[in-house]
Amino acid sequence: MEKMERILCKVTGIQPYGVFVEYNNYQGLIHISEVSDRYVADLDKLFNIGDLVYAVILEKDDNLMKLQLSYKKALKIHANVLKRVDIKIGFRTLENKLENWIKEKLEDLNHDKSSN
Repeated sequence: MEKMERILCKVTGIQPYGVFVEYNNYQGLIHISEVSDRYVADLDKLFNIGDLVYAVILEKDDNLMKLQLSYKKALKIHANVLKRVDIKIGFRTLENKLENWIKEKLEDLNHDKSSN
């Protein structure tokens, strides 16, 4: 576990100034300034105790088993990875799927008829 490494943590507490998490045997704090680049009025609306969240290690103290973490840096890393990967995000409605499925089946039937 190194600085700037992205880790998956479990939320153990929420205070007005930050979110407490645990990772392995380490206790960590995501200070409110490391949650977002925008103003965050209420951390309770973003996090729940028990949530699993990604965070980037800013500082670590192996003697005290403490971590200082950044949630916003983890989001930026994730966003940059998605930009580099050709991923189509979204969904197709059932209606669209059904329409395409029917077209495919009709084409298969027409192909079978023309083959015979």
